[in-house]
Amino acid sequence: MTRYRRDHTPGATWFFTVNLADRRQRLLVERIAALRSAFAVVRDRRPFRIDSIVVLPDHLHAVWTLPAGDADYPLRWRLIKAAFSRGLDADEPRSRSRVSAGERGIWQRRYWEHRIRDERDFMRHVDYIHFNPVKHGHVARVADWPWSSFHRYVRRGVLSADWAGDASDAHEFGERK
Repeated sequence: MTRYRRDHTPGATWFFTVNLADRRQRLLVERIAALRSAFAVVRDRRPFRIDSIVVLPDHLHAVWTLPAGDADYPLRWRLIKAAFSRGLDADEPRSRSRVSAGERGIWQRRYWEHRIRDERDFMRHVDYIHFNPVKHGHVARVADWPWSSFHRYVRRGVLSADWAGDASDAHEFGERK
């Protein structure tokens, strides 16, 4: 098994990108209830705070903060992926290596993580997360994408409902209330 070098700073805040194996799939939004359930089950057993998240059809981005003294985000992702996968029919194509390892073929094995360094880095990643549905052409306005923590930021008064304008105003993206 390949051992990747990862930062394991306890209690840190992290940015993640997690992808489906088949990027043509729309499972994450089609099965959003199963994904939410997977997150809830794992958060009950292994607490962490979701600072920001966006779920797109084939991938998601999230910023999490782990409890003090805890750096085990790989376990949390493994549990979330497994819980989500268990709720789906086992009809996806699988490579020989996945079959021999007893793995499903739903998720890419790896994911991207980045430890958030400071407040500026945090806000840059939160902005990236919230703007992502516009970037990928799913909606013209950030507020039109339903599977995003953007709506929580609006309710709390951190961002305005028209933050980042629409796709034609992308050059102004990032201005805060």
